[in-house]
Amino acid sequence: MKPGMQVGQQATITATVTPDMYAQFEGNLVHPAYSTVSMVYHMEWAARQIILPYLEEHEEGIGGGVTAKHLNPTPAGSEITVTAILREIKGKAVICDLEVRNNKEKIGEGEVTQYILPKEMIKEKIESMKA
Repeated sequence: MKPGMQVGQQATITATVTPDMYAQFEGNLVHPAYSTVSMVYHMEWAARQIILPYLEEHEEGIGGGVTAKHLNPTPAGSEITVTAILREIKGKAVICDLEVRNNKEKIGEGEVTQYILPKEMIKEKIESMKA
């Protein structure tokens, strides 16, 4: 990992809620609102922005855990903002707190843990799981 990653640094992404982000299972609509699945995706994407500038050529981040609380619904057309704040660097683990907001209120919060590992190690682990 390249030097410079600091506890407290932030990364923010934005997205507009579209129907493909609705709560649905097996093609069946549950609610015409931003789904928890989409929220978790955006939380991971925001947290990834923290590590990207610090990855060496031979390294990659891999998910280690996500916790999420979905607090309020958000309809299509709304813009969401997801902010990751680096809370802790613990060995190879990078742990971020996340907050998700729409234009009115906080709609979600949680934590994302990523591990920075050699690409070769990740590849070997994936291959070993195929056997």
